[in-house]
Amino acid sequence: MPRKSTRLTFAVLATGAGVFSMLQSLIAPALPTVQHELHTSQSTATWVMTAYLLSASVFTPILGRVGDLIGKKRTLVAVLVTVLVGCLIAALAPTIGVLILARVVQGAGGALFPLSFGIIRDEFDAARVSPSISNLSAVIAAGGGVGIVAAGPIVSALDYRWLFWLPVGVVAVTTLIALRYVPESPRRAEGSVNWLGAVLLSAWLVALLLPLSQATRWGWGSARVVGLFAAAVVLFVLWLLAEARSRSPLIDLKVMRLPAVWTTNAAALLFGAGMYSIWSFLPAFVQTPRSAGYGFGASVTASGLLMLPMLVAMFLSGVLSGRLEPVVGAKRLLTTGAALGAVACGFLALWHDEQWQVAFVSGVFGLGIGLAFASMANLIVGSVPPEQTGAATGMNANIRTIGGSIGAAVTSVLVTGHLQSSGLPEAAGYTHGFTLLALLCLAAALAALLVPVRHVRGMTGVPRATGDDDGDPAHQDPRTAPLAPGVRG
Repeated sequence: MPRKSTRLTFAVLATGAGVFSMLQSLIAPALPTVQHELHTSQSTATWVMTAYLLSASVFTPILGRVGDLIGKKRTLVAVLVTVLVGCLIAALAPTIGVLILARVVQGAGGALFPLSFGIIRDEFDAARVSPSISNLSAVIAAGGGVGIVAAGPIVSALDYRWLFWLPVGVVAVTTLIALRYVPESPRRAEGSVNWLGAVLLSAWLVALLLPLSQATRWGWGSARVVGLFAAAVVLFVLWLLAEARSRSPLIDLKVMRLPAVWTTNAAALLFGAGMYSIWSFLPAFVQTPRSAGYGFGASVTASGLLMLPMLVAMFLSGVLSGRLEPVVGAKRLLTTGAALGAVACGFLALWHDEQWQVAFVSGVFGLGIGLAFASMANLIVGSVPPEQTGAATGMNANIRTIGGSIGAAVTSVLVTGHLQSSGLPEAAGYTHGFTLLALLCLAAALAALLVPVRHVRGMTGVPRATGDDDGDPAHQDPRTAPLAPGVRG
C-alpha cells in the first residue's frame, strides 16, 4: 500500500473510533425519552448504559489481543461489522430488553481504540506515528463530547432511534472503505488467545464494574454489592496467576509492570475518574431547576451547548499535542492535562452561579482532556513491543473506564447524600462532588510525574533533545525501539 494512502487509513480509523466514542455518551441525555417510549422503569433504562460499559470493558483488551495475533485489519473489519449490527438492532428494538442486548453487541466496538493505535504504529512512517496517535486521541475524546452536545437536537428534531440510525450509515461506509483500503498489519504476535485468562478477565471486570454502577440502587452495604466486590478480588488474583503461568498471556504482566506503563495507567485510572464524572454530573447540574437554589433549569439541548466549549477545546488541544509532544514530551503533556482538569474542577466547586462560569470551566477541562488522552496513548504505544500494542492500549482504555466507574459511583454518593424535600440534591452535594473530582485530577497529575525520566537516542544513535528531556519512549521509532529488559518480542 503506498504511503500516500495513510491519510485514507487514518480517516477510516478516526471515523470508526469516533463513532464508538460518540455512542458511549450519545444515549445518556436521551435515557428519560427511552424510558418513556419503551414503557420501562428508570432503573431498567440505566442498563442501556451499564450493558455498554460492561461489554466494552470485556471486549476491548480481548479483541485488542486477538488483533495482535490474527491481524489488526481483519479484526478491525469484524468489529466494525459488529458495531453496525448492534446499531441496527438498537434502531429497530421493540423492547428495552432488545435495546440492552443491542448495546452489549455495540460494546465490542471498544476494541476499535487499541486496533487503531496498532495499525498506526505498524503502517505509518515513524515521524507520523506520534502526531497521528495524538490526532486520533483527539477524535476519540471529542466523540464523547459530540454525543453529549448532539443528543438533544437529534431527539428533538427526529426521534431517539435516530441516535442509532445515523451511525448505521456512517459505520457501513467506513467498513467498506476499511475492507478495501486499510492494509493488513505485517506484525503478528506469537502464540494464541489465553481463553482462561480471557474468561477470568471478563469475570473480574464484570464483578467490579457491575456493583459500582448499581450500588446507589442496590445499597453499598447490600449482599449483592459486597459479594460482587469480594468476587472481583478473588477473580482478579486468579487472573493474575493464570496470566503469570501462561505461555501466551492475554495481557503480558511483564509489560504491565514496565515503569512507563504502570505509571501511565495509574494516571489514567485517576483522570478517568474525574473525566467521566464531569460528563455525567455537569449536565445534571445545569438541568436542575433554579428553584433548587442552584442550576439553570436548562433543557437537554441547552445543557449540551454549555458543554460545547469542552468539545471544541478537547479536539484542538488533542491535535495541538501532536505538535507539542516532540518538543516538550508526552510526560509533561499528561501532567499538564491532568492539572488543567484539577483547576477546572476546583473553579467549578467555588464558582458555578452563572452559565458563563460553567462554560469557561467546561473549556478548561476540555483542554486537559485533549492533552491527557493523546499523551497517555503515546506513552503506552512507545513503551511496549509492537506485538503488544493492542492488548496494552486496550488495557489502558479499560483502566480509564474503571476509574470513571469508581469516580461516578463515589461522586453520586456525595451528590445524592443529602436531598431536599423536592427530591433534588442539596447544592453542597455538588460542591463536595466537584471538590473530589479536583483532588482526583490532582492525584492524576502527581502520578504522571512518576513516569520515568531517562535519556534516549534517536535512530542515528545521536542523543536527541526531548524538550523536557523526559526520555519518552514515544520519541523513538516505535517500530524499531528496543524492548525493555525482561520483555520478549
